[in-house]
Amino acid sequence: MRTTLTLDHDVVALLAQLRKDKGYRFKEAVNVALREGLTRLQTPPEPRRAYRTPAVDLGATNLPGLDSVSEVLAVAEGEDFR
Repeated sequence: MRTTLTLDHDVVALLAQLRKDKGYRFKEAVNVALREGLTRLQTPPEPRRAYRTPAVDLGATNLPGLDSVSEVLAVAEGEDFR
């Protein structure tokens, strides 16, 4: 089948690289790329497993509590932190 395609510049560059790497003619490169791309578009992606962050014991804190920002700053920088 013959048809006319208007290709974006980045696609032309990718096809040129494919032709150079594999030694394809232009028609072969376009057909291989379209075949591969269409096959991947039709296959559903594999479900991803949820990542779980491993728990780590950080030990006791040196501060009495972290609820008050001004209290933490007073301990870290001294009473005249303002």
